[in-house]
Amino acid sequence: MRPTDPRDPIVGNDSGPVAPFPLQVSGPVVKGFGRGSKELGIPTANIPISGLAVGGNEHVESGVYFGWAGLEEGKADKFTVYPMVMSIGWNPFYKNTVRSVEVHIMHKFEADFYDSWLNLCILGFIRPEYDYTSKESLIEDINTDIDVAQKSLSRENWTKWKENSSLVARKATLKN
Repeated sequence: MRPTDPRDPIVGNDSGPVAPFPLQVSGPVVKGFGRGSKELGIPTANIPISGLAVGGNEHVESGVYFGWAGLEEGKADKFTVYPMVMSIGWNPFYKNTVRSVEVHIMHKFEADFYDSWLNLCILGFIRPEYDYTSKESLIEDINTDIDVAQKSLSRENWTKWKENSSLVARKATLKN
């Protein structure tokens, strides 16, 4: 269940990510459950759960994470890097029977980009996965997650990771 205490507005220390971060996840953007944009007003780019196997991350804890997303846009091998917040888990509010990887890229897109390649550099953990008693409380927490990710990524030792070459190549390998 969701705690009632106020949330920290920023996560991680100013020196940047600490082990086990950064983590790399990659995969093609696939259709999800159809709830992000339509039901919640928070669009997501979903990648197959097998994308967690990139870099050996298939056993990562369920929860909400933040970092940078390299999205292949338009022609092949042209990537743009955006801040992101993501959920890895079961989405207990919706009683999912499969684990999912749902990424909210913090940018307004005019069109869907299914089948585009998405590279993620996950820099930190925001919170565990919670169940909710209402859709409104879920939306409120997601919006808080977005704010926390934006503030956390705005620091110098976090911002520099958007220049990581692993974000702008297909099947890339994470570089420190």
